[in-house]
Amino acid sequence: MIELTALRDYEDELGNTISSPTEFAKNITVKFRGENNRVVVDPEAKITRLDLVFDCDNGTLVIGASKKKGFHFNIRVGQDATVRIGRDVTTTGRCLISAVEGVTVSLGDDVMIASGNQIRADDGHAIFDVRSGKRVNPAKDITVGNHVWIGAQATLLAGARIGDGSVIGFGALVNRKIPNNVIAVGSPAKVVRKNIAWERPHLSFHKPPYKPDASSITKTEAYWNYTVDEHEDAATQMPAVQTTAPRSLVQRAAHKFGKFGGN
Repeated sequence: MIELTALRDYEDELGNTISSPTEFAKNITVKFRGENNRVVVDPEAKITRLDLVFDCDNGTLVIGASKKKGFHFNIRVGQDATVRIGRDVTTTGRCLISAVEGVTVSLGDDVMIASGNQIRADDGHAIFDVRSGKRVNPAKDITVGNHVWIGAQATLLAGARIGDGSVIGFGALVNRKIPNNVIAVGSPAKVVRKNIAWERPHLSFHKPPYKPDASSITKTEAYWNYTVDEHEDAATQMPAVQTTAPRSLVQRAAHKFGKFGGN
C-alpha cells in the first residue's frame, strides 16, 4: 500500500496518478492499494479535509473548483468506480462516500451537505439469495443534481437520484428518485412539498435577520423552477394521442362508407 499526506502532481510505478496543479498539504490522506487509479483536482478547488482510499484498480476521483469554504470527505473508491464532486460543493462536517464495483457517485454543482451524512452506493458486504445464490444487493449509481441541500444525518443509498434544487430533510434516507425543487423527508424519503427553492444565506449569519419572503434575499434564478413530475408530464401528453386517433378512424370510415349525414 502507498500512503500520501498531500495532494500534488504524482505518479508511481503502478500507474496511480494525481493531477493537482495546486498543492494541498494539510489534512490530506491518500492511500493506493491497487493500480491505475487516478485523482484529478481542479486548480481552484478548496479542500478542508480529505481521507481517500483506493481499494482496488481503475478507480477515479474528480474534484471541481470552488469559491466557497470547501469540504470534508472520507471517500472509498473500489474497482472501476468513479466519484465526481462538482463546483462549489460544501460540507458542514465529515461526509462519507463509498463507491465500488464500477458504479459512479456524482455530486453536482453548489451542493450543500450538512454533517453526519453518508453517501453509499454499496452496502459494504454482499447479500445473496439462499436458493439461487444470486446477489440481492448490487451496488448502484448515485446522482445528486445541482444546488441540492442535504440535511444533517441524511443518508443516500444505492440508486438514489436527486433532482436540481431539492432539499433532503434531517435524518432522511434516500434510495430512489427524488424530483427537482421538492422537500423530501423520512425513511425512505418521500416528497412532502413541491415547487420550492432554497438559498444558501444563513438565517442568522446573513442580513436581514428576518427573511419572511423572497424579497429579503437575492435569488439564484437558475434554480427557481417548478417541480417536473414525470407522471404529470405523461398525462399532459395523453390528449394529443387521444385526439389524433379518433380523427384517423373517422377519415378511414368516411373513405370506406362515403360521407355521413345521408342523402
